[in-house]
Amino acid sequence: MGWVRRTFDPKIRKHLLRDEGEVIVDEVLHHWVVYIVPTLEAVLGVGIFYLFLLAPVDIAWLPFTLAFLVWGHASWRALEEYMDRFVITNMRVFRVRGVLAQKLATMPLGRILDITVEKPLVGRFVNYGHFVFESAAQEQGLREIRFVGRPYERDLTIQRVVQRSGLRGPRVIN
Repeated sequence: MGWVRRTFDPKIRKHLLRDEGEVIVDEVLHHWVVYIVPTLEAVLGVGIFYLFLLAPVDIAWLPFTLAFLVWGHASWRALEEYMDRFVITNMRVFRVRGVLAQKLATMPLGRILDITVEKPLVGRFVNYGHFVFESAAQEQGLREIRFVGRPYERDLTIQRVVQRSGLRGPRVIN
């Protein structure tokens, strides 16, 4: 698995403003639940491949080809999820995604007006949720980040970084 990580690493560090002192606070990969559908597809591919072993020779190519197409699709979907990263730094949040072509969406911490954490029923059991960002200038690439593991902890991390950066003053209770 090490070669997969090296080959398909989205290289997050190259997007940092190192000369400005930017550091990664948290790098968020998708929750493991996103790999369930690609895994089921791969199992389906095994079933189709089994049909290849049972099929008459003259049509055996069909389940053989279909099995490899299903495995290719499952691999592609898993790789897309793996290459989608949400990063929290001391200066901004950004998202890098894409396998062949890469897309980068960035939002400075000062632009974050509100973060909504949505936790569906299944997410409550296995601890994942979705972030919905509201900002002054709506960035479509960062509007919604889905399948975030430990979403409440990550929300608190963003709130702490915003507070420490001085973008929001301390709360005054009357």
